[in-house]
Amino acid sequence: MQELSPRPFIQQLSHALIAIGIITIGIYFGQDIVVPLAMALLLAVLLRPVEAFLIRMGIPKVLAITMAVTLAVLVLVGVTLLLSIQISDFSDEWPKLKKNINDFYRQVRRWIRREYRLSYWQQDQYLKKAQTQTLENFQSAETLGVVTGPLGTLILLPIYVFLLLYYRTMLLHFMVVLFTEKHKGKVVEVLNEIKTIIQSYMVGLLLETTAVATLNCVGLLLLNVQYAILLGVMAAILNLVPYIGGLVSIALAVLVTFINHPDGYTLLGVVGVFTAVQFIDNNLLVPLIIGSKVKINALASIVGVLIGGALAGFSGMFLSIPAIAILKAIFDRIENLKAWGILLGDESPEKARKSLIKTIAREKDPPQD
Repeated sequence: MQELSPRPFIQQLSHALIAIGIITIGIYFGQDIVVPLAMALLLAVLLRPVEAFLIRMGIPKVLAITMAVTLAVLVLVGVTLLLSIQISDFSDEWPKLKKNINDFYRQVRRWIRREYRLSYWQQDQYLKKAQTQTLENFQSAETLGVVTGPLGTLILLPIYVFLLLYYRTMLLHFMVVLFTEKHKGKVVEVLNEIKTIIQSYMVGLLLETTAVATLNCVGLLLLNVQYAILLGVMAAILNLVPYIGGLVSIALAVLVTFINHPDGYTLLGVVGVFTAVQFIDNNLLVPLIIGSKVKINALASIVGVLIGGALAGFSGMFLSIPAIAILKAIFDRIENLKAWGILLGDESPEKARKSLIKTIAREKDPPQD
């Protein structure tokens, strides 16, 4: 996809920035439509091998797609039931937890009064003001949209997945016909690589999440921590959000453990378990299971996760990594966008230094015609 007459750099940069701005605004204001479609696309690519296997078994296409989507829904329902059982057990302990929280609350009030000279009456006034603002936010229409949005997504997601699988050939045909004849080979190559990236990422992510959940649960069970399975599985799910999810899972586990096991040794043990699992995950599971298909550097990943969270919340954070990987696959094959592919890539510092030296040398001594 190389341009016949290269445009000035400032023109290319301005067009790129304008395109980024339009796409960002579109995602922010249309996230209720874009995010479910993006999630459905990932699931559709993940379920495509299952559909193909069922079709090879002689099952009609519509029935094969229905069975594949149903299988995914059953897996999701099974995980939800497991978490629901654990949460139900957790709620049975509420009187004990309430007593522990009240004791801790009284200790904090006494500490604030002693350290900051705030009377109990002043503290109550601050709390009442905070409660009033929170209730007003929950009563707003925006909060209602936040609550109902995920429910609508759960209903639409299986429908989107079914339709994307059913109309897959038509959509691929559209993507190929969209470009001129000389670019069709490059387009097909990019589409095949995007499919490979998504499948590798999603399958690897499922295996990685299962392994992380198992390690978390085993470690917490060895420490005799209450609700070990609940905390281990929730931490693995939060780990789907790179970098940030791991920190949130540690904070959540420490908070719940502190309520039931306030001794310092158990808390340190919980932190040690999650830190060890994070180390194993980052240095062994991710390279081994997910592989080298998603070649993105840590800086681009963190910035992408933060931008995705700002645009579309938790779903945006989860979708940011495959989205960046897809963009890199496209950038690497477009001459004018290769620099952006380098910016997103995970090239080692030594290799990047050698590439930089070669590029500078080539600019100083251009090849003769």
